[in-house]
Amino acid sequence: APAVDVASYPRKNEIDDLVNAKLAALRIQPSETCTDAEFVRRLYIDLVGLMPTPQEYRAFIESEDPEKRSKLIDELLDRDDFVDLWTMKWGEMLKIRTANQVSYKALLGFHSWLRERIANNTRWNEIARDVLSASGGTFENPPANYYQIEANPQLIAENVAQVFMGMRIQCAKCHNHPFDRWTMDDYYGFADFFGQIGYKQSRDPREFVVYNKAQGEIDHFVSSRSVDPKYLGGSTPELDGRDRRVLLGEWIASDENPYFARHMANIVWAHHFGRGIIEPVDDVRISNPPSNPELLEELGKRFSGYEYDIKLLIRDICNSLAYQRSTKSNPSNRGDVANYAKAKVRRIRAEVLLDSISQITDTQDRFPRLPIGARSVQIADGAVSNYFLSTFGRAPRETVCSCEVEMEPTLSQAFHLLNGDTTNDKIQQGGLIKKWIKTG
Repeated sequence: APAVDVASYPRKNEIDDLVNAKLAALRIQPSETCTDAEFVRRLYIDLVGLMPTPQEYRAFIESEDPEKRSKLIDELLDRDDFVDLWTMKWGEMLKIRTANQVSYKALLGFHSWLRERIANNTRWNEIARDVLSASGGTFENPPANYYQIEANPQLIAENVAQVFMGMRIQCAKCHNHPFDRWTMDDYYGFADFFGQIGYKQSRDPREFVVYNKAQGEIDHFVSSRSVDPKYLGGSTPELDGRDRRVLLGEWIASDENPYFARHMANIVWAHHFGRGIIEPVDDVRISNPPSNPELLEELGKRFSGYEYDIKLLIRDICNSLAYQRSTKSNPSNRGDVANYAKAKVRRIRAEVLLDSISQITDTQDRFPRLPIGARSVQIADGAVSNYFLSTFGRAPRETVCSCEVEMEPTLSQAFHLLNGDTTNDKIQQGGLIKKWIKTG
């Protein structure tokens, strides 16, 4: 392909500059900007997990305001539906579900605490810090449920590394990681932050109390010796009798730990593009490099510079022309997958698809312990599902792996949309076709 001038590529912000620089180096021409009709649908699905109503759609399409796309982004970021969507995604990362003696009351408290934080636009580093350092009763201090949902110290360490830094350190439990930098000493040094978690029963049998025992070590698998707590990829802290989890929470969600900002920014990016700059998003390792290292670095710096305000990061991403590309390819980018030369055709995730079908057919759903008409993205318990949600890959929240959310289309999904109970019953129950005929 002939050499290209990156200055000729359309851009709107610094994100475009970094995406375009990679495309120019590969001599790939980006696709055209998507139409208003494509943009409004895409944005509603990504930001609020719903379709635009006919009135919202027409108002946007008919508007001649040159800034209407940016204004719609700001409007949707302030809706309660945005809060529900990201509460669900955090619920998956934190495995919020009734399991391991976690009562529904405790779980609901954890979910409500999380939703309140996101509704108040609490910074993501604060949420992470509060979860990791949580102690007390699982009713009175809901994030303490994190240590009740999973109580094995080594599994907790593995989950924390994967959720908050994107690193799968499980292999280093029995031998040095074959595809990454982590050794067994790294693994057990990190796991030792969780070796002193204590549990006791509260007066209410449904509640447990999480506390710092101030004693207890996790022995190395091979040498059977204790390993001093050490930040993953970082230094060895001065303990001075402090709760180890408090120290870890302060470090993991600080600028001293570069992995947190980059990983969380990559999660946000993947939500809007259907693919992370590191893919899968929670498999960060030397042998799985980012497709655009400069872009990932910029997003991480931007996120920490915004003091971990997710709305500011999403605003930048959605305003970029990289996000607003058409799905239609050109001869130079037809085979491109990882460089964002065109928009990816994405299957809608299970909860959003069901909510959209209910919205369009003007019907209501019934979910256990939720009022009639509640949306499936509002289900607090990962153990609660139905046939439709299971068929379309809702995460059961049994692990923290991003692979639990299944986005690949299957034959059973196609059949269910064609003649399954959900779609057919809703079409008849909502009487949508009769209404259309009646109104001409």
